Amino acid sequence: MRLSLGQQMQLAQKQVLAPRMIQSMEILQLPIMALQERIEQEMEDNPTLEQSEPATESDSETTETFDTESPDAPSESEKELVVDEEHNNEDDFERLLNMAENLPDDYEERSRPSRDQIESEGDRQHDTMANISARPESLADYLHHQLSWFEIEPDVRRMAERIVYSLDSNGYLKTPLEEIIPPVSVELNGNAEQHRTAQLAVAEKALAVVQSLDPPGVGARSLRECLLLQLTSTMPMVDELHTLIEDHLEDLENNRLPQISKKTGFSIERINELWDELRHLKPKPGADYGDVSVPSVTPDVFVERGEDGTYEVRLEDSQIPTLSISPYHRKLLQQAAQQKDAETREYIKKKINAAQWLIDAIEQRRSTITRVSQAIVDHQTRFLDEGPEFIEPLKMQQIADKVGVHVTTVSRAVDDKWIQTPRGIFPLKRFFVGGTTSADGEEVAWDRVRLKLQEIVDNEDKKKPLSDDALVAALAAEGITVARRTVTKYRKAMSIPSSRQRRDWAAVER
Repeated sequence: MRLSLGQQMQLAQKQVLAPRMIQSMEILQLPIMALQERIEQEMEDNPTLEQSEPATESDSETTETFDTESPDAPSESEKELVVDEEHNNEDDFERLLNMAENLPDDYEERSRPSRDQIESEGDRQHDTMANISARPESLADYLHHQLSWFEIEPDVRRMAERIVYSLDSNGYLKTPLEEIIPPVSVELNGNAEQHRTAQLAVAEKALAVVQSLDPPGVGARSLRECLLLQLTSTMPMVDELHTLIEDHLEDLENNRLPQISKKTGFSIERINELWDELRHLKPKPGADYGDVSVPSVTPDVFVERGEDGTYEVRLEDSQIPTLSISPYHRKLLQQAAQQKDAETREYIKKKINAAQWLIDAIEQRRSTITRVSQAIVDHQTRFLDEGPEFIEPLKMQQIADKVGVHVTTVSRAVDDKWIQTPRGIFPLKRFFVGGTTSADGEEVAWDRVRLKLQEIVDNEDKKKPLSDDALVAALAAEGITVARRTVTKYRKAMSIPSSRQRRDWAAVER
């Protein structure tokens, strides 16, 4: 084999994302609340960014004092600042220097917040903290508090605390007691096995204590044990319930009521009564504890219906501050140029570049989301007019072609965004659905297939529930052609039991 070193020229094309493009994609993907946080962080990190305040009469008078241009010509502050790395933005920065000359000498002092503003901001933050809800009590905290009521041996208490903090979020003990017991010390030598047996007995006592706490069923190691722990002597039909849970739980799950009746001698009607009582028990006793609050949703887009019946979208950006380049730093830029301070001048130029990139990215986000949302609403007009069952099949590529952007841009524009419509609040992704072709060649969305499937199951004869093959035939009678495996997949996804599990045996007996 011959090895050699040398130089070779090669011509190749590759796609490189500029930092400005990456930032634009990141801003586009952010929902409105996250965008507000991003802007606040950028304003803290970049001193050249400034939030524009609504103009007042005094501001107008001040502006007239420094405005030396004609009324028809745009002022220097109104001209767009274009960030051009190739030409180093010399023209734009010269314009910034000229604008800085018009700033009053006491601008820096006037820009500082007053004492009243600082105190007002402090009061606002204090009110915000006061309105934050307290952390809800966890299951472990609730059980630990109950343990303090018991007069038990110290070693049992310690083991009970270990068990409490080993429970999962549903209140089950999934860890075997043998693994909860502390490891045996090597100093015990030959007494290790005896010590472990004693520790296991302590763990059994501790588990019994935990299982006696509220909520009933906590500390169970299986569903069967959880339900049995919830039975009390005062409950009606407690003996029959105990029999069903202990010996026939799987048969109940699969709706094999005739088999249960044959083995127990209970009538089908009696078994149904017992089953109704079982439904009052909680299979997940610990699920009610912890953080169960539902986060609020802030719509990014609003849909309003005009007088002509058409729908128009409006981007919710009233809470997004209007950003601009700080005049004070324009003045600093002028001073740095006059003093030949290259380091300061380059620093300010870099920060102004970053600020303008952010301003442009926010504006581009506003335009893209508005256009994409309007295209979606135009396609799903029947959904808004007549309801969810009339949603139309829609792919992101269709919207991308209509708006004139790449499909990944559409994906980022709708990601984690919500839209307020006359029919409620929906995620924008909700309107992208696949579909099938009906018997007459019409495109039917999968959502409509699922709604029709649920309707057929709700109206079937419970004495003879429809099998999946029969459901396929019923859908075909409605003009919807789907495969059996599709019906099975949707039925399971919608938590619809099988035909055997849906059969009403009491109705069969009658």
